[in-house]
Amino acid sequence: MSVKYISSALFAFMGCTIATNVMATNGMNMEGYGPEATAMGGASYAYDNGTAAVMNNPATLGLMSSNHRFDFALGALGPDISAEVSTPGGPLNANSNATAFYMPAIGWVKRKNNITFGIGVFAQGGMGTEYDANSWMADPSQGNNSALSQGLVNRSEVGVGRAILPLTMNVNDKLTVGGSFDFVWAGMDLQMAMSEAQFQNLANPSAQTMGHASGSLVNAFGSMYAPFGGTGINALHHAYFDFSNDNDFTGEASAIGFAGKLGITMKLTSKLSLGASYHSKTRLNDLTTDNATMRMAVNGDLNLLTGGQLTGTGDIDIPVSGKITVNDFQWPSTIGIGMAFQATDKLFVAADIKRIGWADVMEEFNMTFEADNDPAKNGNFAGLKMDMALLQKWSDQTVLALGGAYKVTDAFTVRAGYNHASNPVPNSYLNALFPAIIESHVTAGFGYAFGASSSVDLSLTKAMEIEASNPGDGANIPKVTSTHSQFSWQLMYSYRY
Repeated sequence: MSVKYISSALFAFMGCTIATNVMATNGMNMEGYGPEATAMGGASYAYDNGTAAVMNNPATLGLMSSNHRFDFALGALGPDISAEVSTPGGPLNANSNATAFYMPAIGWVKRKNNITFGIGVFAQGGMGTEYDANSWMADPSQGNNSALSQGLVNRSEVGVGRAILPLTMNVNDKLTVGGSFDFVWAGMDLQMAMSEAQFQNLANPSAQTMGHASGSLVNAFGSMYAPFGGTGINALHHAYFDFSNDNDFTGEASAIGFAGKLGITMKLTSKLSLGASYHSKTRLNDLTTDNATMRMAVNGDLNLLTGGQLTGTGDIDIPVSGKITVNDFQWPSTIGIGMAFQATDKLFVAADIKRIGWADVMEEFNMTFEADNDPAKNGNFAGLKMDMALLQKWSDQTVLALGGAYKVTDAFTVRAGYNHASNPVPNSYLNALFPAIIESHVTAGFGYAFGASSSVDLSLTKAMEIEASNPGDGANIPKVTSTHSQFSWQLMYSYRY
């Protein structure tokens, strides 16, 4: 394999895997990258774990035994997510239909003297749910107006990927240092319905416990909305934000940017190694799309709302087309340390601890809607703007990864591990569309070498079920309980030469 051939193949591969959406389980991060590390609970900072080092600790590339390595991996994640709402008639349950996400990854590295370099393309993480038009989430007004307020798909998909250029130097036989430049892309789809009570909470300055909404579009609506002192609109059955496509690899709203990593490994003895890595916060552009719609289902003066086309009082759906900008969506920084210990000729153990800085990037979900300046389509809302933020207030997350590998034969190795991450999402701001609440994972896997050159590795992960509840406001916004578990696997073929 020539460098030219591999590089061309990698960039072609990158073009077909942009923004693959996944459901991740350390917040929005995956619990591990590469099946060698994932099978060991995600521990990866202090030993050779293949080209997945570009996602873990780039310095470990300097520990590989061959001069060249090519890895191709395929992973699948199967989340099992449900949302239950408390109602006067009893609880209603909805199951997410987003149950399978597939992720390819590829990497190639070359060592020349004491320098190692290469390229890798990996899915970083994300999240996704989809509640269909027959679920309770499809009826934001809970039956107050079945003609307008039922049948709404509620869906979220967030995907982030990276093309990574690593460079590692073996300073001496004990110390390696490395870093990477990461080209980052992100995509997002969102179909989200809000009830009247939720809208009032956002738009009324005396409430706003969920977030806030403001701008000329909100002011124009308020001037017609009776609960806010206006005339013409008696009630809001729902507001519905919709920017979504059917592409498995790109979100309707997209952005690009960059980030970087630094890493170090040190052999303290022939059996014990330490490693540390720092991943910078991303610098992504705002996610944008010109193909967005905000729909408002209302009851009011039809003559006013239709410009004289209809008369009387009744229900009507008002679609407003425009542009959505998701403002300052970023991936957080991560800092961590790890150790690896060759306990016996057959037994190898590793452990990492890291801190993910969600608090810096998930204070709120902030987006701006700008209506198309076309009165024929958007009527009185043409050219108007709304800024909306949903509070998130995620906490920084501490992740502990523990794992071991046992060499059954020279060719066959078995692995097992455990990964625990604190839940970063406060109950008060938990949204059923974004239930990134998983804490504990049990992992296992194996590796089989066909010779000195080729091998396969497999990891299996079970994310244990967890339940969390947003208590609502105790009056008009009901309690919603989210339940999340997950099973995932990664399979990789490696070629060394």
